Amino acid sequence: MLQGKDLVTIEDISLEEIMTVLETAQEFEKNGYPMDALKGNVIGSLFFEPSTRTRLSFETAVKRMGGEVSGFAGTEQTSLKKGESLEDTVRIVDGYVDAIIMRHPDAGAVAIAADVAKTPVINAGDGSADHPTQTLMDLFAIQKTQGTLEGLTIALVGDLKYGRVPHSLAKALSHFPTTKQIWVAPPSLRMPDDVRSFVKEKGIEVEEIEGIDSVIGVADILAMTRVQEERFEDAAEYEKVKDAYILTLDMLSGAKENMKIIHPLPRRYEIPVEVDASPHAYYFEEAQGGVPIRAALLAHILGKLK
Repeated sequence: MLQGKDLVTIEDISLEEIMTVLETAQEFEKNGYPMDALKGNVIGSLFFEPSTRTRLSFETAVKRMGGEVSGFAGTEQTSLKKGESLEDTVRIVDGYVDAIIMRHPDAGAVAIAADVAKTPVINAGDGSADHPTQTLMDLFAIQKTQGTLEGLTIALVGDLKYGRVPHSLAKALSHFPTTKQIWVAPPSLRMPDDVRSFVKEKGIEVEEIEGIDSVIGVADILAMTRVQEERFEDAAEYEKVKDAYILTLDMLSGAKENMKIIHPLPRRYEIPVEVDASPHAYYFEEAQGGVPIRAALLAHILGKLK
């Protein structure tokens, strides 16, 4: 199903394919990785934008399965500094590797790469557009903690305008019609109209509110995001909203017993360190799921699993 496919947006992967990746990741996590699955394969890692978890978990996934990684983190030592175009860079790397993992600060850049490359291209985050592999991690965390992806109430909180993570997650959750989405954001950071239209056209129940307090007692999952300073052109606008939603231990006193907090990380102000000790905190466990999820995705895209 997934063999040879690009993954540029979460829309590129069907519900059946999503569930296959989740099932394979669970198998890897339980029984270990197929150590020779990627033996002889080289994966291109093109990170035009800083990353810790996404880059390292992808590289770890490749190495766990016996593959190699070739690429860069930052562009200072590449020919991009000499004026080489994105398309030419991708064409060159495409001739060296078996698949390309790419992060870029500009929305749409990964789609351009996918058009140019002959090998599969996987989006590791492009600007404020999409982050499909983080969404697979989100779904993995939700399924593990709740035992299902159906019949839940999931609150997406914070920067819903510029946040590529909530964009992809809201679309993915539309596969599960009995799961309610609550979008919590100030007016200036509301979900973009294209995402809103996509989800509502699927007939999904969505509630949009400004206050976080009212969702804590009803949510099964609190999907937090940071307000991303790097996405703002106006520093004054960022200062107005950067502290919009700060989750404290006191606020969690009314949470459902099963409620878990997920976050793509890094965090800043929105989740103070003291929340880490709460039984509701799940963001570090979620981050660990990046290796089995990305290993499963790579193995399927490269045709290493039946």
